[in-house]
Amino acid sequence: MSPSERSRTTQPRPSKVVPCLVAASAVIAACGSGSDADSGDADVVTAAVCEPGETDGDLAMFGWAEYIDPEQLEAFGEEFGVGTTYSVFDSNEAMQAIVSVGGSGHDVILPSDYMVGIMGESRELLPLTIDALPNIVNLDPDFTALPFDPDGTWSVPYQAGTTGLAVDTAVLGDDYPRSWGLIFDPAISEQYAGKITMLNDPRETLGAALRYLGYSLNSTDTDELSEAQALVADAKSRLAAFDSVTADELLTSGETAIAHGFSGDLFVQFLDSDDPERYEYFVPEEGGARWIDTLAIPFDAPHPCTAHTFINWLLDAENGADLTNWNYYTTPNAAARAGLDDELVDFVDDPEVVAGGQDSLEIIVDTGDFELEYTDAFIDAKG
Repeated sequence: MSPSERSRTTQPRPSKVVPCLVAASAVIAACGSGSDADSGDADVVTAAVCEPGETDGDLAMFGWAEYIDPEQLEAFGEEFGVGTTYSVFDSNEAMQAIVSVGGSGHDVILPSDYMVGIMGESRELLPLTIDALPNIVNLDPDFTALPFDPDGTWSVPYQAGTTGLAVDTAVLGDDYPRSWGLIFDPAISEQYAGKITMLNDPRETLGAALRYLGYSLNSTDTDELSEAQALVADAKSRLAAFDSVTADELLTSGETAIAHGFSGDLFVQFLDSDDPERYEYFVPEEGGARWIDTLAIPFDAPHPCTAHTFINWLLDAENGADLTNWNYYTTPNAAARAGLDDELVDFVDDPEVVAGGQDSLEIIVDTGDFELEYTDAFIDAKG
């Protein structure tokens, strides 16, 4: 089902890159696996013994809002004779805090790129049993050997996308700068004061300011971060809100004219509007964030074999295409691409979407202790 054919009954997913500040504090054992985040012992968590297609109970999934068609999840359950549930988290931090202490009851989770590295290092994820994932051969080579999980020990790429700006051309016209200056340059943005939203997220929003200033969005330079903080603080007076939940809907309802947000969420909202051609999405010419969300299994998942079977099922070409045709992001599944909607392919492949070219994109990475600097700077900028 294409996004234009479905009713959006849930909110788009909010912030994806809140730093993890919670460490695991207990040793939990279930299904033959366990975790001790403080031990640093790579042998504490052992892989599950599972065969391809094996199930060992119902599937409980924990992910971002509006990120898989409920009918597709139900189809998996019917095919394998298991029940399925989907619970929603609103940030990586919230998800990790629940999973890390054990007993969450979830079998599959959807951590973002940098969070995989954090949770893998803390032994909060179950090592994947690759023999139970024969469809992993369908992955695009560009989505293997990723820096946050180079050996594919903990995760399989789920969907990918970018973070940028969406504009209402009925307000801005067609001849507007493809620049973060739409927000940060008062000479440009003052005319849209009260009609702009930015993500309520320290790394994404300060990252946008850093890119506008010509810096990396992963900067650990305190002076550069201070400059970015000042830009966001100055822009605050021209914003309608810091909004990671309803920004796309505010745009197409006419309440705002410029929205900072995630590619798929915004594009689906365009398609659901009365006049999709009225809106445009792009990553500004100064550059922005490219992100990858993943499928992973908590260290104490109650049903690790069902989890592996579900991950393998999504890696099938047809199922992978159905997933992406529903949420309109980029699929890491090379075999699925032949089944993608033409309008989605046009959007993803349009070179004008990334105004500064692919080299202008960066993946947000964990900056260690410096994450606290980002959090503090954002709080100060918002006042």
